[in-house]
Amino acid sequence: MWSGELRVPTAIAVTSADMALPPQDERTMPAAVLHELDRRPLDQTVADVQTLLDLHGHLIVVCSQAVPEGVASRLHTIRSLLESDRIALFQPDLPPLGLAVLARQLRQLASCDLSPGVLASAGRLLTHYVHCGAVLGSVTRLDRVPVGLRQHAKSWVPGTQFGVIAHPQPQLVRIGPEATLAGPEFGTWMLVAKGQSPSDWVGGTLAQAWNVLGLRECPLPAESAQWWGTSRLVEFCTYLPDLSVLYQLVTSVRQSVCHWCGIDVIGDRCVFCSATPPAHDDPAPRAVPPARRPRALESRSSRRYENRSPAG
Repeated sequence: MWSGELRVPTAIAVTSADMALPPQDERTMPAAVLHELDRRPLDQTVADVQTLLDLHGHLIVVCSQAVPEGVASRLHTIRSLLESDRIALFQPDLPPLGLAVLARQLRQLASCDLSPGVLASAGRLLTHYVHCGAVLGSVTRLDRVPVGLRQHAKSWVPGTQFGVIAHPQPQLVRIGPEATLAGPEFGTWMLVAKGQSPSDWVGGTLAQAWNVLGLRECPLPAESAQWWGTSRLVEFCTYLPDLSVLYQLVTSVRQSVCHWCGIDVIGDRCVFCSATPPAHDDPAPRAVPPARRPRALESRSSRRYENRSPAG
């Protein structure tokens, strides 16, 4: 699972200290924090990133979509100025707490014998195994999940709270005795971050309904109020904590070589250079016997079933 040769792990960077969660285990690599990218002089931020590249060879920056526009713009500027295809900018549509969990999983995997391209590609794969949501005191400014007119109206009733799932499938319910949210179908831990809300529904009712294996608390990320549209919230995320399970998930996926930069990847797009596999002319269609499924569909179905059962 791990190579015995000396190797400098790929650097995993976040854009604020509250996105660098405490280590999950003794192998979790520390996060590189790129402080105040939009407020510091450009030459300083460029120098910081260049130092990380000199030390680690490759850099994966995990960034929330709720960061100030200047932060995202500065990241692209730095990458362009350095003319480097060794910097991967990873900005999936996940709430801030879920993104912080994903960054920590990449920090765990950085200690393994995974190439930079495979490690960077692993972020997309692992998003399928996190469930991200929140308890909100209001949904009037929530634009990440579909909200009906009746639910908007109920937001004005004092004391009303809503349970929301943003990923993997949007869900929204008004919290009450019968309120339920569909959760993961495999064993997970839960991380809870409390904002300006007294709700204990997540740590009690929801955690019990989802049969979580353990629960931990952490401070609420600064971007969470912007992402969810309110500061009256409790954010939560379930995740796979074990490095061995994460490693098995990533290494079970077929790897390929990026035709542009030559780096090993998983998936259909290189995270470092953004190249996709070249298009090929499809061969002439051939009749398929009705009693037999195409091998490609059998292969995809098998991989999908394996990926949905990571805990064995």
